[in-house]
Amino acid sequence: MNALNHVTEQEDETKPLWRYVSKLRKIPGGGNNMIKCSLCNFSFNGSYTRVRAHLLKITGGGVRICPNVTASRLVEFKRLDREATLKIEDSKMKKVLLPPNEGKHTNSDFINPKLKSPLETSFNLGVRDTLDCEIAKMFYSSGLPFHLARNPYYKSAFSYAANTSNLGGYVPPTYDELSGPLLLKERSHVENLLQPIRDSWKHKGVTIVSDGWSDSQRSLINFMAITESGPMFLKTIDGYGKIKDKDFIAKHIRDAIIEVGPKNVVQIITDNETICKEAGLLIELEFPSIYWTLCVVDTLNLALKNICAADNIYTYKECFWITQMVDDVIFIKNFIVGHSMRLSMFNTFTSLKGLSIAPTKFASTIVMLKRFRSLKEGLQEMILSDEWSSYKEDNVDSAQFVKKTLLKDNWWMKVDYILVFTAPIYDVLIKTDTDMATLHLIYEMWDSMIENVRKIIYQHERKTKVEHSSFFEALKSILVDHWTKGSTSLHCLAHSLNPR
Repeated sequence: MNALNHVTEQEDETKPLWRYVSKLRKIPGGGNNMIKCSLCNFSFNGSYTRVRAHLLKITGGGVRICPNVTASRLVEFKRLDREATLKIEDSKMKKVLLPPNEGKHTNSDFINPKLKSPLETSFNLGVRDTLDCEIAKMFYSSGLPFHLARNPYYKSAFSYAANTSNLGGYVPPTYDELSGPLLLKERSHVENLLQPIRDSWKHKGVTIVSDGWSDSQRSLINFMAITESGPMFLKTIDGYGKIKDKDFIAKHIRDAIIEVGPKNVVQIITDNETICKEAGLLIELEFPSIYWTLCVVDTLNLALKNICAADNIYTYKECFWITQMVDDVIFIKNFIVGHSMRLSMFNTFTSLKGLSIAPTKFASTIVMLKRFRSLKEGLQEMILSDEWSSYKEDNVDSAQFVKKTLLKDNWWMKVDYILVFTAPIYDVLIKTDTDMATLHLIYEMWDSMIENVRKIIYQHERKTKVEHSSFFEALKSILVDHWTKGSTSLHCLAHSLNPR
């Protein structure tokens, strides 16, 4: 290689790392050279690819990495290499989209970068497009959900990097940095943000709330500390494969109490399972100043379940028709969802979708009836359509039952009645299923709720206040029974301390 070619290659802006090595001689039979690193005096055969691997400390590049490249110098080398890459991208031919009315593409679609428009040059559109593509590749290659793009931190991170001029050579954090020091730093930051809530505990008192969630592979129990200042997550434990008896539950509740401070805790709230009740009694024995309380939302949910699926002789006699109505709705829903052609018809006649409620969802039966009632017109139009009548299938009896049921005015009146007399219960459930403090409201809410149910039933049955309604008495017995199991003196005390 002559001196002119040597100088030209050394000063090539797309290969800036040549200046940190020396070419000793040309290797016969190829385009490689004998190269000597100016930093560590190590000699090796190769091309610019190996120079990059050596100086940028890229393992697997066919050459050992340079031991004398410091961290600050490595950042500088990466900045130079990144700028060179962008220059290569900018030098490539760009495809310019024609306006919609230009017709077919021609060779003029591809223009030399030197002929870019002032607008493209001013806003650096080529680099912006490249960055968009790199971000898109990150999403596609890692299977990231697209809604991550709506995360405010996603936007602020790239905006900060793009608009900060002194970040040349910046390298994003590695896997180890994200899972190690940066994670600890963020945790410390969150702890500082939560400190004001912790400081309020000794002045306002704390309620520790425990709730469980399970599937085929996990059995999680969450613990949160709640005050007027706001809720705060404490911990989650995985009880999968473990015996979750009263001692197991009590141990973890005790740990949460110790973390918050026994003097700061007023009550423990759990769901209504028997095992939780036994654990709560153990806690009350160990900490006499702490109350164990049933979850009001869970209590109301169980009351609604008992009303819609009565489980004793007296209530079943009065409420069996509700159970029949719920069974009809479930049958119709399953019939439509379970037949692809029927489901296709359903989607044609209504813009709303059928609703399948998980059994753990609060007031799931009432939610299902509400949605079903909103679908009434679409369902009736569907079963009266030619498509429904002309479609032939083996299960003719079921199709006939669905059609006959959905056309009964009396059947829909019963659906409306269920939604009306359960509305006071559902309303209290919604009001208490919140982050706001409602302990002082429960005592009066429950009495008012029962009275409102009575008024609705008596008005429907056209009875005076002094007359007896066996249906109301059945519902009242369910509600009173659940209130008796879940109420504590704490509800009465909170009510008396918060008069209207």
